[in-house]
Amino acid sequence: MNQEKPTISSVRQYLRKNLSAYYPGRELDAIITIILGFISGKDRSFILAHPNHEISSFNWFKVNKIYADLKNMVPVQYITGESEFYGIRIEVTGDTMIPRQETEELVDLVIKENRKPHLKILDIGTGTGCIAISLVLKIQGTHVTATDNSSAALIVATRNAKKHSADISFINDDILNPDIRKYGKYDLVVCNPPYITESEKVSMGTNVLDYEPHDALFVPDNNALIYYRATVDLCRKVLNTGGHLYFEINENKAEEMKDLLVNYGYRDTEVINDINGKARITKSIKQ
Repeated sequence: MNQEKPTISSVRQYLRKNLSAYYPGRELDAIITIILGFISGKDRSFILAHPNHEISSFNWFKVNKIYADLKNMVPVQYITGESEFYGIRIEVTGDTMIPRQETEELVDLVIKENRKPHLKILDIGTGTGCIAISLVLKIQGTHVTATDNSSAALIVATRNAKKHSADISFINDDILNPDIRKYGKYDLVVCNPPYITESEKVSMGTNVLDYEPHDALFVPDNNALIYYRATVDLCRKVLNTGGHLYFEINENKAEEMKDLLVNYGYRDTEVINDINGKARITKSIKQ
């Protein structure tokens, strides 16, 4: 791009022209707006209202690097180092999965159904800490404990919690081989575990397969509910009678999940569809 003083408008045009073969139009526009905010330090309303705002030479250099990353399908959240989740900014790195809209719906359901103060909540497989932080900020007086088997992810989650002044207790533990001594007793357990089967990889994009941590996403076809069973086993010891258990699930495993929870003696088990009509959440109560 031969221009002495690039502007928001010219950078937008440059990225749109050179990346249109790689991303659908609406997705590309959203990505470009995020990138423009990232390099300019301005919010979305400023970017839309000031197309002639100049971009510095240093930031133009960054645009070229970002363009190369986007061409290689690096997720924009890993480029900017953050993602928006339930109205807050969350740091993400290559050690953490990028938070999804489905998980926002899970959080929203938990918040709406659990307004009682002083709840003790356990978030299993916290990743960036996005679920735990949202619950602390939105449910008054609650105390959240969050676990993950990745020490690198817990470092990110701890930074996110500190950034948002969210008082959370973090535990480094493997749900498949838990150390029960690290836990207390909880009124509610929420879990968004790995649930995409290996055979479903064929439908996944390069942006997921090449960049997001596979151990946070995928499970064997012959043991797809491994993390759910492990969580329910742990809940035998740590979830109070009458306590609530919420899962984000694979839409193709909804009936198996319902059967699993019923067989473990949970009552009032429901499968809940997301905004797109896909089975994405289960909720149930421990008897």
